Amino acid sequence: MLVLLLASTLLAAGQISIEVLIDQDQFLRDESLPVKVRITNRAGQTLHLGQDNEWLAFAVESLDGAVVSKLADVPVTGEFTLESAQTATRQVDLMPCFEVSQAGRYTVTATVKVKQWNEEISSKPRGFEIVRGTKLWEQAFGVPAGEGAPEARKYALQQASYRRQLKLYLRLTDVSENRVFRVFPIGPLVSFSQPEAQLDKASYLHVLFQTGARSFLFHVINPEGEVVLRQSYDYTETRPTLRANPEGRIYVGGGARHLTATDIPPSLTSNLAVPPPGPDSPLSTNKAGEVITKKDGKTPKK
Repeated sequence: MLVLLLASTLLAAGQISIEVLIDQDQFLRDESLPVKVRITNRAGQTLHLGQDNEWLAFAVESLDGAVVSKLADVPVTGEFTLESAQTATRQVDLMPCFEVSQAGRYTVTATVKVKQWNEEISSKPRGFEIVRGTKLWEQAFGVPAGEGAPEARKYALQQASYRRQLKLYLRLTDVSENRVFRVFPIGPLVSFSQPEAQLDKASYLHVLFQTGARSFLFHVINPEGEVVLRQSYDYTETRPTLRANPEGRIYVGGGARHLTATDIPPSLTSNLAVPPPGPDSPLSTNKAGEVITKKDGKTPKK
């Protein structure tokens, strides 16, 4: 009986292949951990998957022997069919679903349950690493609520090495750091760089940091952890630095800006180093997407 069951499982595995794909092999603690599962159907018949929430399961193991607890079910809802000779990919974020906060090496395995065959097919384990970053700066701030006291949150800048390349990360949490809203890399970082960070009156975070011998990146990030502005600057006769005008508007002074394909918003719509104005900001935007003052409709001076 055991031989027949094994033979059936091997036959199913030969007809359907499951592969776990991860775009990078190293992640900062609490960073989003997107995992793709690629399913290829060579069975000669249509597969009906996703008929329940148990058709795709994941197992995470630590290579150093630590127990990996499951925190939540991986969201894999949604029925789909896979024709013969076709390949489909489903992506999920495993970070909220497994306790992988400890630095170390891990493996993830995906298992697909084919209900119409009463069979399960598993992928080969795929490895990844969780690393701890070095905190460079942090600042608590308030997010206005509809009523009552503002919600207290915290921005933090961390650096971590990925394949011998330093990266600068933004970490957005509550003040206690027990609740994590977002963790993501905002750009490469040279080892001798000292990132500049300032908050404006709308609690937007302005960050300027050096990415090369003469190159800098400027980001503006809103209290939800979204990058609303990204610009590139070069060290010319002067070094780019963060400055503020008498009205409290933060901008990049010195150096020279150059336009790139990764600018946010796209370079043709705005050349100003300011975030999209919030509801309490004295700034607004015109039809061309330029930032202007609400009072007189003129572009604010630096």
